[in-house]
Amino acid sequence: MKISTKTTYGLQAMVYLSRYDKKPVALKEISQKERIPFAYLEKIFSILEKNNLVKSKKGPNGGYMLAKKNITLSDIVAPLEGDIMKCISKGCTMQCKCQTYGVGIKIQEAIYKTLKSIKLFDLSQKS
Repeated sequence: MKISTKTTYGLQAMVYLSRYDKKPVALKEISQKERIPFAYLEKIFSILEKNNLVKSKKGPNGGYMLAKKNITLSDIVAPLEGDIMKCISKGCTMQCKCQTYGVGIKIQEAIYKTLKSIKLFDLSQKS
């Protein structure tokens, strides 16, 4: 199993953003400090904003900030990664015949349960 670059960058950016309590942070700053390609970060933040994890503020002192408290890693990973086990995606033509499909479901449930237990705020305090 491998987490995508998109999800890795999303996690990095969210941890960075969580260090600023209600203060908007420009994507350019996050991009530079975390060494994430700016255009890629824009796409990631579009997904995070659609999922109500971040909100944007326009203007000269604008940027992004967390949209809510108590965000878990599951909240971030789910919209960016989707099914962690690619073989259990909706489009799998073998799911009815595959002997590992049930195992894949159990693995994904365990992973998301663990991710749900980790709060973003806890990570930002340790960095």
